[in-house]
Amino acid sequence: MWRLRTVGHKARGPGIRSEEFKLKRREREKVLRQARRDRHLVSKRLLLHDYDEEEGDEEHTRASVKPASSEQVVEIMCKLQTGGEDKATALRSLRNVLRSPEVHVAFIRLENSVPVLVGLLSGSDAQCRVEAAKCLHQLSHSPCPNVGLACLPATPYLLTYLSGQRGKFTELCLYTLGNLCAESEPVRERLQAQGIVMALVSCIQNHGGSLAVLEAVAFTLSQLLQAREGASKVAPLVLTLGLIPHLVAGLTPDPEFGIGAAIECAWCLHYLASCEVDKSELISQGVVSRCSSLLITLEETVAQGDLQEGLELLIWPLVRCLGNLLASSACENTEECVRDTRVLSALCGFSHRVLQMHPALTKETLWVVNNLTADSPAWCSALLSFGLLPGLLQLLPLSLGINCMVLRIVGNVAHKGSVFSLMLTQGGLLPPLCATLKMADPEVVTLSLEVLYLLVTSSQQAGEEFVKQNGQSVLEMIQYSSDEALRQRAAAIVDLLPQAAADER
Repeated sequence: MWRLRTVGHKARGPGIRSEEFKLKRREREKVLRQARRDRHLVSKRLLLHDYDEEEGDEEHTRASVKPASSEQVVEIMCKLQTGGEDKATALRSLRNVLRSPEVHVAFIRLENSVPVLVGLLSGSDAQCRVEAAKCLHQLSHSPCPNVGLACLPATPYLLTYLSGQRGKFTELCLYTLGNLCAESEPVRERLQAQGIVMALVSCIQNHGGSLAVLEAVAFTLSQLLQAREGASKVAPLVLTLGLIPHLVAGLTPDPEFGIGAAIECAWCLHYLASCEVDKSELISQGVVSRCSSLLITLEETVAQGDLQEGLELLIWPLVRCLGNLLASSACENTEECVRDTRVLSALCGFSHRVLQMHPALTKETLWVVNNLTADSPAWCSALLSFGLLPGLLQLLPLSLGINCMVLRIVGNVAHKGSVFSLMLTQGGLLPPLCATLKMADPEVVTLSLEVLYLLVTSSQQAGEEFVKQNGQSVLEMIQYSSDEALRQRAAAIVDLLPQAAADER
């Protein structure tokens, strides 16, 4: 239904698609996905291969794999400074040479190299401006922080060009700025002083419904928000300048364009929900309802067998954003914050459907279910009435914290009283609970004892059923544990079990 677009362009022509190009793109997508999951969106974008593909520039595409040398850089810079050759052509040659990261440092060490490039970026020749921007974009992808700092003189012009009407050039400037922001606090400080957040707002307004531009804006904004100073310096500006409605509107995957814009907007909203900002502002502008609605739609898509590679990049921030907002003081009543109860089924559905490929995401979806049920009898009732308990119990044998989240959820339900405890017992909780009591993980055993305590203190049938399951012997084994806290908890429950049986007789 939706296709993942990890780079912000849609091909407008047949272009050149070599096997080598496809392989490189897949490798970049793999690295991006890993960065998203493990490094909280600290990732960079490289668009130049996509320009070559769209322009059908087979020569430049092949050139990207040729080794480059610092001597070539010196030769090209001499041509740019002395003239004699068409400067746009020389810039294209420079861009191809800069595809070798090894020459980035050599380039910035050349006298006047960056000033010459900035001069062409700000000059009157439109073709040279574009080619100079492509060279800077290539430099912005450098792993060396000194290269990014050297590019700082170009940032005022890149920001100015965000107000232009050429969509593709605007995207190039946005991704260059986003790359420069990544992992470089001095660059971010300079851009914030130059008004980058306001420039991003104006950019969205100027380009209306362009999903490609929105994706690029959100990518750059996410680089600012995820930084150490993002919560204190950037997030308040985002709320004040009215960016939230644009980000919420972006949570609409397009069958033709893909889910790229939705991914970037979702990550921005996740970072905002993680900040110490007024969460009620996010809730009032529809973040919770939109995240819930999209999760429901995505789960329906996945349930039909369409779990596309990369779709988890959208599910992940949506789940985190929703979970953080539900856990905030601004959402004291979860039934009021989330009106569509289908989101509960969607979350539980994700916990199974993404388990094999993304077990950590299963834990995250269960965390949101935990937040929904923590203080809400209505959500606990929905969990039982929707028939979601058997699926949750299937996850109890798993590790990686997944079984702990399931135990917290059933503990939330058991805490609501005798009726809920009885339904849990009749729903088959006790056999898998006996199994988790035997596990080696102390946290799992502790949570299992807490759930069992809630069950036997509120439901006479639960206590007797546990004895029938030979659970008392399991508790007696725990009493020989080296953990004193576990021994005490187990002993307290053992004392309750005969009483539970006696009450029924």
